Amino acid sequence: MSPRLADPGPVPARHAPPRVLIAGASLGGLRAAEQLRAAGWHGAITVVGAEPHMPYNRPPLSKEVLAGRVPFDSLAFTPRPSTADVEWRIGRPVAAVRLHERVAVLEGGEEIPFTGLVAATGLRPRRLARPGPAGPLSGRHVLRTISDARSLHTTLTRPGARLVVVGAGFIGCEVAATAVALGVRDVTVVDVVPLPMLRPLGEPLARALLARHLARGVRFVLGAGVAAFTGEERVRGVLLDDGRELAADVVVECVGARPNTEWLAGNGLDLTDGVLTDEQLRTPGAPHAVAVGDVARFPDVRYGGPARRVEHWSMPGDSARYAARTLVAQLAGEKRESAPFAPLPSFWSDQHDFRIQSFGSPELGTGDIRVVEGDPDGDRGDGGDVVAEYRADGRLVGVVALGGPAAAAAAARYRARLVQQPAPLA
Repeated sequence: MSPRLADPGPVPARHAPPRVLIAGASLGGLRAAEQLRAAGWHGAITVVGAEPHMPYNRPPLSKEVLAGRVPFDSLAFTPRPSTADVEWRIGRPVAAVRLHERVAVLEGGEEIPFTGLVAATGLRPRRLARPGPAGPLSGRHVLRTISDARSLHTTLTRPGARLVVVGAGFIGCEVAATAVALGVRDVTVVDVVPLPMLRPLGEPLARALLARHLARGVRFVLGAGVAAFTGEERVRGVLLDDGRELAADVVVECVGARPNTEWLAGNGLDLTDGVLTDEQLRTPGAPHAVAVGDVARFPDVRYGGPARRVEHWSMPGDSARYAARTLVAQLAGEKRESAPFAPLPSFWSDQHDFRIQSFGSPELGTGDIRVVEGDPDGDRGDGGDVVAEYRADGRLVGVVALGGPAAAAAAARYRARLVQQPAPLA
């Protein structure tokens, strides 16, 4: 069933029907709309988003889509029939909101009144503020949207492309692996850290990951940062802070992301790193507003740490399911008696011919890593499957597998143990 795209005309402020406005038209916005209906919201739902596309699957952008194995038009999600009457206003984001007046202002000035608000605006890539060529034709890329992937695919498939990836995290490692699969012969990853994906994996598995990339033709320059980009209108090289220069005509900046929260400024919210919420995903002082997905920063009830955001694919669905029930109860004037939001994070990353599969929060336990299956250094780190447990204060907080399907299945066996771990004492 096709979604209903809204008439771009103004929405009257007076006598407006009950409406939940969802700011953000990616996966989090779609799941929020679906879960609002599932939770019993029968009023209007309007979803507003910056991109000119209906919600689509982002993880393949750095892998199958970038490699040309999956067409761009196959990424769109199919909305559930229950959301057939949802309005979609795409291509024009929310620019500001007067939270206590319950009015959102779109880019261009149109105002939309709302009864409840869902913040689902996600992230945007960080860019390096370094001297040198810049702009869309400079050869410097980021990877977050369909447009980004299209542009990068075209550039990487040019004969003789020389690629430098800045950032050895998830996206950087995936882009490097995909570039090798595309036949790019000169692929170098640069980062100030000593090992790729060191923060989420810890040293043993990060060392094994490095060996696997090296064996497949990716070069790494670690422990060095970027000082500048050389060239006139287009990039010709990457100048490192130790004086070395790497030849490059394609650069992909994979240096993290920023939460899209500027539109919420001026409402008394804590926007230090995303939208701070309470344990039920409500914004403090404005319980008619909730946050979901990458932009939500919620108390870490499961592991007892400070409030944090979780940038994993499962988070939009998990948070939307919980936040929708919270918001519907709030708008109905009901007190919701439920356990606090305490998701079990999970992620996977496909690189070359292997997968990294994680459950829990291994980054909290990198000081106590116990390899329970395989040998990270076997065959110089390019050997068989490896599974490791991560503990904090003796408590299991995460498990990570590196290898083929059997390794991922092994990691999944630990999931029940993670779920059964009691929450820390207050």
